Amino acid sequence: MSTGFPLVRPVGAAALLVELGDRIDAGINAQVIALDRTLAAAAPAGLVETVPSYASLLMTFDPLVTDGAALAAEALHLARTLPAPQGQACEHIVPICYDGPDLPAVAGRTGLTIDQVIAAHLAGDYRCYMYGFAPGYAYLGGVPEALQLPRKGSAERGHPVGSIIVAGAQCLITTLPMPTGWWVIGRTSLRVLDPLGERPFRFDPGDRIRFERVDPVAPDN
Repeated sequence: MSTGFPLVRPVGAAALLVELGDRIDAGINAQVIALDRTLAAAAPAGLVETVPSYASLLMTFDPLVTDGAALAAEALHLARTLPAPQGQACEHIVPICYDGPDLPAVAGRTGLTIDQVIAAHLAGDYRCYMYGFAPGYAYLGGVPEALQLPRKGSAERGHPVGSIIVAGAQCLITTLPMPTGWWVIGRTSLRVLDPLGERPFRFDPGDRIRFERVDPVAPDN
């Protein structure tokens, strides 16, 4: 556990934020996931929903059943006594075609060749930390330091579903056609979001992701 944590903060009248750290860190995120699973296995009275993020867990509750102070005390106790993570994380292989429009710009800004950018991205150790921003947007940490660039100054439109984008230490597979200020380096046929499926999101927080290069598919004549 990070120094000074865990902390619990109120979020409005019916939610609490349990903070286990203040940075993107696999160990901290593992604690968040462990707390989330502990609460799912034995939910306190009045708990409505939990939402994990990089270093914190949002807990919404029914104020007619419980109060924030009681739930905060229970959450702190659980956070301080979490068991060590058990078992191996599930690994997913994501095919990627490196034909993104920003690949040359990433190479130029990092001082690498395009082949070196591809090799570095393939060598990254990717972990699903959380979902956010849009449906199915799984935030993957683990982009190698050599590829870490700040976001663009403005978003650009027209990027399709399955675009693989990077910014800072994060990587993401788009699930909707929408603008982005991240760097688009490739695309994949894999779909993270299945809104009508029994399991809408392909990844769980804590899962590992490995990218595997594939060749472009020739267009139909």
